[in-house]
Amino acid sequence: MLSVIIPTHESERLVVRTLACLVSGATAGLVREVILADAGSSDETEKVADIAGCRFIALPGPLGGRLTAAAKEARGPWLLFLRPGSVLDSGWIADVERFLMSAGDDGGAKAAAFRSLEGGAQSVSGQFLNLLRQMLGGGPQPEHGLLLSKADYAALGGHAGGRDPEAQLIRKIGRRRIALLRSSVSGDN
Repeated sequence: MLSVIIPTHESERLVVRTLACLVSGATAGLVREVILADAGSSDETEKVADIAGCRFIALPGPLGGRLTAAAKEARGPWLLFLRPGSVLDSGWIADVERFLMSAGDDGGAKAAAFRSLEGGAQSVSGQFLNLLRQMLGGGPQPEHGLLLSKADYAALGGHAGGRDPEAQLIRKIGRRRIALLRSSVSGDN
């Protein structure tokens, strides 16, 4: 179902953490493939990808172009963009499956993002304040991940070039069309 796309550059240590949290999704049949869209790393990022069974695509150039090229090669009907170092909490599989089941509903969200869990585990009041900040502060950010159908991604024209292609895509989708999942993402993003 999902093709997970992770842009990398000198990211061997960070990407190991992200890949580890995706294993449960692969075991559950949710994650079909993981693609590392690499900018030309000289560290062991490619070796990590090989050991983990990921597709490694070396695409020197701007981030937007790498993400768009990786999305075109993705085999799954759904794309999940994550940054290296992102770690999804244990409830992410059920949340994503719920979203995918309701995504076709008229008027529903076209995309989804995870809540941010800045700095690791937080108290209930800290989580509430963080959620409120996200809701009032303009919605999801690129470090929250982005889940959308490959068809919708293509209709939007993929990631643009420029300074911040991830944020541009989120703005293009529109805050009201991006569901905020219950599960969270944390890490060095």
